[in-house]
Amino acid sequence: VQLQASGGGLVQSGGSLRLSCAASGFSLHYSAIGWFRQAPGKEREGVSCIGSMDGNTYYADSVKGRFTISGDNAKGTVYLQMNSLKPDDTAVYYCAAGRFKLLAGTIDARGMDAWGKGTLVTVSS
Repeated sequence: VQLQASGGGLVQSGGSLRLSCAASGFSLHYSAIGWFRQAPGKEREGVSCIGSMDGNTYYADSVKGRFTISGDNAKGTVYLQMNSLKPDDTAVYYCAAGRFKLLAGTIDARGMDAWGKGTLVTVSS
């Protein structure tokens, strides 16, 4: 599978952005698509995940109520709608495909087998 994330940019605090993850060559081996982010000097964080077949979703506490993940199987694309953005949301955002796993209440990146290049989101105060 190949993944291509897009939609990042510069936005003011309180603003919105929609990220897209276009997937090609998808197989049933990949039961979930996840969004992760990594800010400078910080560890990678699982943001949200969606089941590719059942559409079940999961959100990190830090984005719950502000971010919405959705998928369009016909287009092979997963979206991450980000509202009420905060400067703490500034990071490079990556999409990944694999299996949904939780580790200590967070999305475990080790469940993901394929990663796309990231897209930078910068939220100014």
